[in-house]
Amino acid sequence: MVKLIKSKIESLKEGLKTYPIRELVEHAEKFGPYLKLQRLETNQIRKFLDAINRLKAELAETGDFSKIETEVVLLKPKLAYAAARQRAAKPLNDVMSVAIDVVRDKEDFERLVQLIESIIAYHKAEGGK
Repeated sequence: MVKLIKSKIESLKEGLKTYPIRELVEHAEKFGPYLKLQRLETNQIRKFLDAINRLKAELAETGDFSKIETEVVLLKPKLAYAAARQRAAKPLNDVMSVAIDVVRDKEDFERLVQLIESIIAYHKAEGGK
């Protein structure tokens, strides 16, 4: 599943915004339960999720992606740290790192938010904590 999502994201030459939403949701629908099987708990990635939500709010307020771009790129080390501490976070780190690499503008960031929110929603729906 990780390889499938990573290869899809890497193939998006025009950025994450071109990830077809139905395909994104379909991938999240499979990936969320996979993360549950890996025993991922959302508290293990809480700092990452909090940072995403903070950036989402800041972008909504300013509408200027350039003001949050540095922080978006710095999401990668937050997730890498979580993955280093908990093996269960590694698959999420692998997927989200590739996704962050292709975020270049507001629309890409909005699709990144949709991706992580979808994955976490399906993770929780599967009984993830």
